[in-house]
Amino acid sequence: MSNLDRQAALSVCGGRGFVVADPVRELLNPRRVRLGESTEVRRLLPNLGRRMVGAWCFVDHYGPDDIAGEPGMQVPPHPHMGLQTVSWLHQGEVLHRDSTGSLRTIRPGELGLMTSGRAISHSEESPKSRARFLHGAQLWVALPDAHRHAEPHFQHHAELPRVTTSGLTATVILGEFAGARSPGSVYTPIVGADLALTRGTGTAVPLEPDFEYAVLSMSGETRVDGVPVLPGSMLYLGCGRGELPLRAESDAALMLLGGEPFEEELIMWWNFIGRSHEEIAQAREDWMSSGRFGRVEGYDGGRLPAPELPPVTLKPR
Repeated sequence: MSNLDRQAALSVCGGRGFVVADPVRELLNPRRVRLGESTEVRRLLPNLGRRMVGAWCFVDHYGPDDIAGEPGMQVPPHPHMGLQTVSWLHQGEVLHRDSTGSLRTIRPGELGLMTSGRAISHSEESPKSRARFLHGAQLWVALPDAHRHAEPHFQHHAELPRVTTSGLTATVILGEFAGARSPGSVYTPIVGADLALTRGTGTAVPLEPDFEYAVLSMSGETRVDGVPVLPGSMLYLGCGRGELPLRAESDAALMLLGGEPFEEELIMWWNFIGRSHEEIAQAREDWMSSGRFGRVEGYDGGRLPAPELPPVTLKPR
């Protein structure tokens, strides 16, 4: 998914300076951002004071939106580098096209995982024949230096492992959770899991003490370690936990995001992750004037132009 902010700012992310080594309960409120003609997203990462959770560096939550008679998601071809995109749906469908030739409709409970590597471009749109409601999350994972120049590729996994206990079903999206491992390719120690809880469920899920974690509420009312977390908000948890208590006040769904703290410092701007201002500037120039990011075939419309790159010193974290 694209960052459509026309005033995109350069920001420094990563490094261990802002990682909280102890358990905390830091509630992150979203920033509302327009995405295309009819979709509004709630942006949780990057957030003021909190740029990453492990390798997770970008989190948008959207819907449920009634798109009957509306265009739905319409994101023109746009570039990425240095990251992976994760598409996760609870309702609706998203048609993915990219410059490697991939064409795939992603449906609820399926993993759409695009590894940009050195350069890729893609589009996302609601299919012409589609469900009435659209609800999901779009996330980015930062690639470490050893893998950020890899060949771009796309993976689609319709079947993902599940872990079931009384009142809880966990679908493992990325990495490993409770002994089950996702088939999606990962390049850092990481976890992403969708947790579905039935009303009245009180349970605790296992965590890795060396990971930092956050929980995104997708739907319903849940208490996470005693803190009410409402849909569209995210609770940052820090590190140092062996388990996480959950209590569902209604049928509810959460996304558990975590990973080993990301040691490398990154520069994020628009849809690029690099290591220097010069690298970001070159990527912008290449998107506007060269074929480095390839061509998305079959999208009915033009591609997304890059915003102006601010000629300013990077803001401190």
